[in-house]
Amino acid sequence: MSAAMTDGQPAMTNARPVFSRDRLDAVLFDLDGVLTRTAEIHAEAWKRLFDDYLSERPATAGEDHSRFDDDHDYRRYVDGRPRLKGVKHFLLARGIDLPEGEPDDPPEHETLHGLGNRKNALFRELIEQRGIHVYACAVDLLRRLRRAGFRTAVVTASKNCELILQQAGLNGLFDEHLDGVEAEALELAGKPDPDTFVEAAQQLGCEPKRAAVLEDATAGVMAASRGHFGLVIGIDRDGQRESLLSKGADLVFDDLCQIGIESTHREMPPLLEEMALISDRLADKQPALFLDYDGTLTPIVERPADAQLSHSMRRALRDAAEQMPLAVISGRDLDDISALVGLDNLIYAGSHGFDIRGPDPRPDLRPDLRMELPEGIDALDALQQAAATLEARLADVAGVRVERKRFAVAIHVRQVADRDLPRVREAVDQTQRSLDGLRQTGGKRLFELRPDVDWDKGQALRWLLSELGLEGPDVLPLYLGDDDTDEDAFRVLRQLGGISILVAEAARPSAADYRLRAPDDVEALLIYLTGLERDA
Repeated sequence: MSAAMTDGQPAMTNARPVFSRDRLDAVLFDLDGVLTRTAEIHAEAWKRLFDDYLSERPATAGEDHSRFDDDHDYRRYVDGRPRLKGVKHFLLARGIDLPEGEPDDPPEHETLHGLGNRKNALFRELIEQRGIHVYACAVDLLRRLRRAGFRTAVVTASKNCELILQQAGLNGLFDEHLDGVEAEALELAGKPDPDTFVEAAQQLGCEPKRAAVLEDATAGVMAASRGHFGLVIGIDRDGQRESLLSKGADLVFDDLCQIGIESTHREMPPLLEEMALISDRLADKQPALFLDYDGTLTPIVERPADAQLSHSMRRALRDAAEQMPLAVISGRDLDDISALVGLDNLIYAGSHGFDIRGPDPRPDLRPDLRMELPEGIDALDALQQAAATLEARLADVAGVRVERKRFAVAIHVRQVADRDLPRVREAVDQTQRSLDGLRQTGGKRLFELRPDVDWDKGQALRWLLSELGLEGPDVLPLYLGDDDTDEDAFRVLRQLGGISILVAEAARPSAADYRLRAPDDVEALLIYLTGLERDA
């Protein structure tokens, strides 16, 4: 993966509160010009394409072969629009009407698709030469929104979305991607029509009025406005504030570091007070239960080894697993978590889902379930190096514990003095930067290095639902967790129409639907669900 280059530094002083979970559930980002500076590379690729083509084309009466203006022509004909439409509109403006051709026309074919494919080849060549620049303030805002529990999607006409996100290091920060490839497959009209934004909101399980859109192109602002989104934010990168406002932007910023997130949030109802809602939603449906371990099935303790399951909780898990599919998804190693729970009638997903094992509820198809993510195996050497490096760097820091898991390195700091935390953080940062293929995550008083793969508890939850045949309308999935790493699973269940439950003594911003205060409440819920299924 190429390292992304940033422009500017986040500076959050006096940020204006704009996003609130009271009013919005999701935020949709355009890519070029909002998160990345690829708009400049697109403009150069378009200019090279049209200048070369017009200079080679024989002079014909009624045709204008003047050079492509990378300001006026770019904004007027191609910015934010599907590639084929951009080629067609610019050429028609110059009096040139080419046949559409076929999507797989080679770049040398004189068709709309052929020229579009030539432009794409030029763009990818420039990306390889120059890399991707990202707007630091935009990426900072994106991360803050996700921490606050907002669902996020990228919506772009580009057919190179996956390449750009990967090169920019952004591919793990969105719940959904809707790019030019998918829009074409779904036969969605491009911007300024609202179809792509509306479809992305639907994929997030969100009504447009509960979603915001960030756009730098007037065509994109028009699309969001026509889609009746709850908030349309224009990004003024080069002096088109008035134009963005006139096309439907509610607010216009030239610096996303100016945007704040309100700290207030909707109080999640404690679930034990809403059991009737669970009963109603389970009518004619089978529950499928997924649970974190530490902080969910056991209280958080100073030493992870002391997080022992109570006898009554183990009994509740055993009884529940006899009535419904049940999996424990933990950041612990698979062998560790399966030994701690000590039951053989449920599924275990260790290392945030990189390592999965358990009985298949359909034994007629196969006797058991087993998966190790191949990309995780590829990172084992880097993880071993990281563990050795951190052991050496932090040997004299009192209270720190470096734990080498199979698919992660956990740096526990619960017993580390506050004055030593910056040193630990710097050591983890330096180690991660020095090794390819790792990314940094965290939890409660925990730093963690994992394989740099688009995989987390949410992805593992999706995989389990698919692999176990639990994706149908007759299944209601539930996920319970207490940590930041569980938010990925909460967001997935929002999209799938399941129930997500935060386990926390006090309410806090989260993508979860409900809250339980402590593991004792989780045990009560297990007993309740088991009783419902027995009586069904």
